[in-house]
Amino acid sequence: MATETVTEFRLRARSWLAENMPKRVREAAQAETTDDDEVWARARELQKMLYKGGFAGICFPKEYGGLGLSREYQDVFTEESDVYEMPLVLNVPTLSICAPTIMDMASEELKREHLPAVIRGDEVLVQFLSEPSGGSNLAGVLTRADRDGDSWILNGSKIWSSNAYAADYALCLARTDWDAPKHRGLTMFLIKVHQPGLTVRRIEQVNGQTEFCEEFFDDVIIPASAVVGEINDGWTVATRQLFHERTAVGGGSEFVSGRGARGEYLPSLSELAREVGLENETWARDLVAKAAAHRTVQEQLIPYVISKVEDGSLPGIAMSLIRLFHAETDWLESDVGLELAGAVGVAHDSTTVPGQFARHYLMRQGASLGGGSSEMSRNIISERLLRMPREAADDKDIPFREVRQGR
Repeated sequence: MATETVTEFRLRARSWLAENMPKRVREAAQAETTDDDEVWARARELQKMLYKGGFAGICFPKEYGGLGLSREYQDVFTEESDVYEMPLVLNVPTLSICAPTIMDMASEELKREHLPAVIRGDEVLVQFLSEPSGGSNLAGVLTRADRDGDSWILNGSKIWSSNAYAADYALCLARTDWDAPKHRGLTMFLIKVHQPGLTVRRIEQVNGQTEFCEEFFDDVIIPASAVVGEINDGWTVATRQLFHERTAVGGGSEFVSGRGARGEYLPSLSELAREVGLENETWARDLVAKAAAHRTVQEQLIPYVISKVEDGSLPGIAMSLIRLFHAETDWLESDVGLELAGAVGVAHDSTTVPGQFARHYLMRQGASLGGGSSEMSRNIISERLLRMPREAADDKDIPFREVRQGR
């Protein structure tokens, strides 16, 4: 059977979308809202519709429930689906971070159990990585998993887990050998989020959302089959996971369903300038043009870096380039948006165009933290891409139990 061409796929997708998917309604209240139970229920429903129509998991292998097609097919589907309601909240971390990590690193049993469920819309995945005491030092994990026969017993805590309350399973990094150096005594587990001993609490952010969560583990039982990769080699899994995260945050993942990492539909800066009566002001036009140029560079940088990584010209860590440039672009757009909105934005609620930009600015720093901090991205680029001298680490080769914690 001949493979369907990209053009044929586009035309079939265009027809199916028009007949089956609801048009996206861009409402102010919809902007930046991912912490509503109804949003997640709707996302699962939309994913099931895509699956039933044969357009879910376009780039996932056929043996795990996907279509086994190349990035080109996903790109044209993304273009055609832009005006339709799509399950965008599933993009990060479920479809573009956790599922690809499972596909790359997990056992065949875990792949066949969870990847089809994700593609069908039956499972939502989340990351349990960051810890209250760790900051950007992911290898300094204190959450511990102790072997108990055929099981592991998990104790500790995680924080800043996006939408953990809505997830079914989590990739959780824990320390399993305290006598090994910090990078070599870790194990990655795929655990149920809602189970005895695991408490999820939502954190209210400065913009009023409760997207982020913190988790507490009190003698949580994990079956031995839940290990992803090898015992005490969790850093290898985490490294691959961070590769997918940087790619996703930077906008370069081929595993997403539709355009965008979140369900955020900010108006354009041009629309904002018109709304506040600045469309003919030279200084305002210059700011909008500067932001537009930055966005254009980012959109060109993504396929360039991806192509160089895929053909081997650049190592995988080069994805930190698009991750960093994403943050720089988002920062610039946030700053320009607030400057244009001015007092009008501060005084208006988030149902207005200026109010949306003012609210968005409250989470400006988020762009430089998601997928690892911008500072970490610069370190990676300088040390591992440009081969500049690495920063000295005096705890690299000593047993983790001897590493001083805190100050």
